[in-house]
Amino acid sequence: MYRWVLLAGLAFVPGFAQADPSALWKIVSGKCVPDEEKAHDPAPCSAVDLSAGAEKGTAVLKDINGVAQFLLMPTARIGGIEDPVILAPGATNYWDAAWKARHFVDERLHTTLPRNAVSLAINSTVGRTQDELHIHIDCVRPDVRDALASNLEKIGDHWAPFPVTLAGHDYRAIRIAGENLDAVNPFLVLADNDPLARADMGMHTLVVVGATFPGGSPGFVLLDDHANLPAGDRASGEQLQDHTCAVAETK
Repeated sequence: MYRWVLLAGLAFVPGFAQADPSALWKIVSGKCVPDEEKAHDPAPCSAVDLSAGAEKGTAVLKDINGVAQFLLMPTARIGGIEDPVILAPGATNYWDAAWKARHFVDERLHTTLPRNAVSLAINSTVGRTQDELHIHIDCVRPDVRDALASNLEKIGDHWAPFPVTLAGHDYRAIRIAGENLDAVNPFLVLADNDPLARADMGMHTLVVVGATFPGGSPGFVLLDDHANLPAGDRASGEQLQDHTCAVAETK
């Protein structure tokens, strides 16, 4: 196994105080991109897309944690949800790339997950260990899936508090229509509809969960939480994911 992958794994062990916050960037910039450029082999990443250039490219890496957890990252140096580059005109829609990379999860599980079993998450600056933007691609927690299903009709086209807590925290929710995210960037859904959030992006976490709305139309539920450190909320939306992928057994 590549030493780089081991480094990445250490970065995501909860409570691992000495994690290198640049470990992911070192993997992407030091191995995946050069290997793709020189030999068309993205290892240790699973995929590298440089079709629009390295400044707009993406890489997909299997995280050492979880049976099927993958990370979608830029091939440019972008700090995270707080980086203004993600809101700039013409910015890469990393969420769309992450959703389209969910097939790596399916391949690991030897099945095709229904859309409501798949989730994407990005943590806040105080709820992460890495200073390279990365979106977690993995199964949703079964209890979160069930809570969303039970309240799907209550989720509208504007941000509103979600009726029940998720992983012990209060989220707000909004629905997104569409089979994919090619026309909608969740970063902009947050920033363009909430001036306070735009000014404080780093303290937010976003989670996207696939959904099928009443009438059979495909879409997504977008969830947002704001860190509240005195209350013990670090805004780590990754907590809504299940790295054991139990939903694969109950799909």
